[in-house]
Formats: sequence, structure tokens, C-alpha cells
Amino acid sequence: MGAFPKLTAEEAAEFIPNDALVACSGFTAAGCPKVIPLALAKRAERLHDDGKPFQIKLLTGASTNDAVDGALGRARAIAFRAPYQADRDLRKFINDGDVVYIDDHLSRYGRRLRQNFFGNIDIAIIEVSHYMDDGELTLTTAVGSAPVFCRNAKYILLEHNTYHEKIAGFHDLYNVEPNNAPVPLRALSDHIGTKTLRVDLKKILGVVETNLPDGIEAFKPCTLVHEAIAGHVVDFLLREIRRGIFPSTSLTMELGTGNLTNAVLKHIGACEEMPKFSVHGEVLQDGILELTERERIEFAVGSSLTVTEPWLQKIYEHADFYKERLLLRPSEITNHPEVIQRLNLVALNAALEADIFGNINSTHVTGTSVMNGIGGASDFAHNAALSIFMLPSTAKDGKISSMVPLCSHIDLTEHDVDVIVTEQGLADLRGKSPEQRALCVIENCAHPDYKPFLRAYLQRSLSGHIRHDLNTAFAFYDAYAKTGDMRNAQL
Repeated sequence: MGAFPKLTAEEAAEFIPNDALVACSGFTAAGCPKVIPLALAKRAERLHDDGKPFQIKLLTGASTNDAVDGALGRARAIAFRAPYQADRDLRKFINDGDVVYIDDHLSRYGRRLRQNFFGNIDIAIIEVSHYMDDGELTLTTAVGSAPVFCRNAKYILLEHNTYHEKIAGFHDLYNVEPNNAPVPLRALSDHIGTKTLRVDLKKILGVVETNLPDGIEAFKPCTLVHEAIAGHVVDFLLREIRRGIFPSTSLTMELGTGNLTNAVLKHIGACEEMPKFSVHGEVLQDGILELTERERIEFAVGSSLTVTEPWLQKIYEHADFYKERLLLRPSEITNHPEVIQRLNLVALNAALEADIFGNINSTHVTGTSVMNGIGGASDFAHNAALSIFMLPSTAKDGKISSMVPLCSHIDLTEHDVDVIVTEQGLADLRGKSPEQRALCVIENCAHPDYKPFLRAYLQRSLSGHIRHDLNTAFAFYDAYAKTGDMRNAQL
């Protein structure tokens, strides 16, 4: 581990020119570079103070840490961003039109990268736990799109993070064939790839030494609303198991990130009637590790290990136990449509709003301002055996209804949505016509304050297969814009 030049973060940042296309490893804050982006942000600020331009085009695996999207965004060093973000400061710059943002499906992101859809990657900044003189790399707590970044980048800068030196052995790195050959994954625990990543050593410009944790924050305590939603989900899954729709011995589930899905996970784990299950998704969180330790979860696969420090240390202290139960794979595999279909899984994801016909808005507030992005929600919803979307029925102390006549932005159509759940109840939309779906959503999921309007809307809507009155379809948004409360909507 001594063949490549040792650099300071500041020296590494000097390799990155203005207008470069830069790719950073990581998936959520896990596995992201931690010091080179900060040095690059400071360099950008100095150049801006001198009246010189400096911005980069930035690609990542998904969302990142504050050192990447946060610091670079605040330094006005990002001109372009893809395919997903979750940073508050960067979000504002995107919605203000200062940063060009492409929100894309993660399942086809790797293909777009190989096709140079975003352009040629100038430099990839990759966090590793180990590296060898021949170009063999061991990633840290995330895989994401790091393999394809390394294959396509002209040059590579390494952050060697010794904090994660015990992560070796948790990775299963499989290269998706360009001819679309089937992914040879039959069982979730199959090892189909390699534990390390081999790159052209001539690409490596140098190594920056670090010893830093990922800094993952714990989820907030579950609210009563989250608890109610989780209860509805567990009751529904138990009914499906009793009906023979899913096996009584085990399930395979995908759970999106966030406080709500974490609450659902806890309820599933606490229900003795629920069978043991496996997890195939994007992010492995604290709750998944807790249930794995209790042997309620048999096996878990993700693209990142997004856990708090106590849990990460427990994994490292008991590596042999967890290596038999956890795997980190590229997002091209975790989000691969063929793999998702083959695993016959239940997909559980959160949403911003749903309309009465079953369409889902996961990304844009009032149809215009992006929150984060579509990520992998559509990958799983479209290909899962059962697609469930969960959300509170209201927001902003009841001033916003999450159940609307027509979504202001649609990420997933009713064709990919089987079940909608709020704290009010659960709407099973399978096998129902549009009008039947609307009645089911209104009666089971809408908050009582909004049911009269939604019922009246459906009754007065024009005839047709899907009944909409386009003059009043967005009345909730109009009322909120004018009065600050959707309950003031008028037909």
C-alpha cells in the first residue's frame, strides 16, 4: 500500500479543474469521501473571492454527506447534479434554478453512466478501507455506483479511511454485463461477484489518508401517526399470509429509508405471528441490524450500511456473525428489475402525497419544488410482487391533505401502486376500477376533515373511465396558496 503518491486533501483538490465531471462514492452518507470535497469547497470559495469561476458537475451513488452536497453546494461549486440528493442547502439552490438537477431511476443509472450519458467522468473520488499496489480496492460502508465510476473515470483519487478497516468481506461486487445477460442470482445470499474492486492502477492520482466515521444520525422517535400506519401494514401482511398470498415461513421485503419505514420495521419485528423475513433493498439501517441480531431477519442485502456508530462498531466487533447475514452490492443489482421480480418481494415505501385514484407523488411539493428524488422507489414499486406506499393523511397540523383529487406531480401511476396506507386506514387497490379505487382511498385513507370535499369532487366529476373535474382538480393547492389551509378549498 505504498505505490501511489500520498496527498493532502488540499493537494488532491488541486487535480480537479473548473467544469470537471466528478463522481463521488457513497450511498447516503455511508461510504462518501469526507475530506477532499471539503478542501474542494474551500478552494472554490477562494477562487470565487478572486473573481475566478469554479464549479463542477457532480455525480454520486445517491444522497451524500454534508462534506459533498452540503459544503460544495454552499460554496456554489456545483453546477450540475444527478441522480439523487437529500441536502437542505443544495435543495434550495436546485429549486432556485442555480443548480441543474436530473432526478433519475437508480436502476438504469449505471447504464447511462456506461453510455457516457452525462459525459466523460474526469475524476472519481472513492473512499476505500484497503488498497493494493496493483489497483485492488476494498470499498467501505457503501457500494452504490462506485464500480462503474471507477471503470469510466479518466482518473481516480482515493480516500483511504482506516476507520473502516474491518469492513473487508462484506461486499459482493458484480459487474452487470453490457449485453444484458441475466444476473445469476437465485437466492438472496448467493455470492455472485467479488469482495474487492480492481481498477487500472494508472488511473490512481494519489491517496489521502483519513480516519473518520460516516456520522450517521439516529432516527427520530416514532410518532403516534407512524405507529398507527405501522399497525395497519402489519395487520394487512398477516391477512395476506393467512390467505396464502405469501408464504407463512418467510418473506422478502424492501423498506425505504426514513422514520416511517423504521416504525414499520419495528412493528414487524415485534409481531410474533409474523414469520422471519429477509431484506433486499438499498439501505441497511439500525432497525434491520437489530432484527438481524435477534434472528428475526435471516439475511439482508443493500447498497449501503447506513447505521449509527454504536451499531457499526457492533458489526465490526462481531464481523463473523454479520458476514453470514449481510451483503453490500452495487445499486445496479439491488435495484435491478429482473432481480426484484425474481425475489417476489414486498416493497414498502413512503410518499409525499397520493391522489384518490392511486397515483403517487414522491418528489415534488405542490408539483414544483423537489424534495429529494425518485431514487429507487419506482424500481421496486414497478417490479415487486406487492407495492405498498405509506404516508400520514395530513401535514402542517392538518392544513395540508396528503390525499388529493389529482397529484400535483406523479412519479408512480396507479398501475404500480397496490396498497396505500395512512394512519386512518389501508386501501387495497388491487382488482378495483378507477371509481372503486377512489372510493376506497377516500373512505379508508383520507383525514375526516377532507372526506366531504373528496366525496363531492368524485360525485361532480365528468363521466369517463377516470372521473376528473379539471376545473377543481387542484382546488386543494389553490386554497393552500391563497389561505394557507387546504380545508378552505371550494368546489
